[in-house]
Amino acid sequence: MAWKASVVAELAEVIINDPVNAEYRHLVARCSDTAAAAAPGQFFQLLCPQPTGEQPFLRRPMSIYGADPGRRHVEFLYKVTGAGTRGLDTLTAGNRLDIVGPLGIGFALDPGWQHVVAVGRGAGLATLGPLAQAAGARGMGVTAVLSARRPELVVSVDVFRRHGAEVIVVTDAESTSGPANVERILRRLIAEKRCDAFFTCGSSRLMRVQQRLAREFNLPGQVAMEQQMACGLGLCFCCVRDFNIAGEIVSRRVCWEGPVFDLMEALP
Repeated sequence: MAWKASVVAELAEVIINDPVNAEYRHLVARCSDTAAAAAPGQFFQLLCPQPTGEQPFLRRPMSIYGADPGRRHVEFLYKVTGAGTRGLDTLTAGNRLDIVGPLGIGFALDPGWQHVVAVGRGAGLATLGPLAQAAGARGMGVTAVLSARRPELVVSVDVFRRHGAEVIVVTDAESTSGPANVERILRRLIAEKRCDAFFTCGSSRLMRVQQRLAREFNLPGQVAMEQQMACGLGLCFCCVRDFNIAGEIVSRRVCWEGPVFDLMEALP
């Protein structure tokens, strides 16, 4: 797995904080070189502003949606669901955002892979977006299977296509997002020799499909786990989850040993 040892705490300058669709917002901030060097799969702890009448005491973990060392930018895609994200939604260009990161262990790409498959749903699509850029920079092909409730809620399509990925969209509204149909898509990609590894985030049901296929065809895979966190530094043990390590159930901290884990070790 990829590990970045350098972590900074700083006030980043908000450049963009715009709606993407009815549910998601895209935030871009100017930051230090260290923060902009975040790797795909890593995350930041954000100190969200306090919206009127609310007090989000803890920082919010947010996976990177993009990182550009050249422009010293870091990007986040978030859904307004609680006090913290309602506070983020109040930020405008020129405001300052208190960030700590990059944190955690990100995705790793084996140089021997020719083509990888990314399967995500909801906010998990944001986590997987930077993976396409990293794979494309290494000359790997990428197929992205993007799942959402409705077509207008699918995000990251442009991000994946910008980096040369093939995009397959499946939705609940069109009855194409179920595990059986996604499994058919993945089996086709495997048969066409276009799946050297799985990458996934955002859906336990789809993760189980990939685990089954990975076991059947002896394919590697990685999953970015989503979990509530407090410190984000491995100190509070708030984000502990169970994993199956060689038949033994082992507890691990998602923020410290992850958030990216071996696909076959993850439990729903």
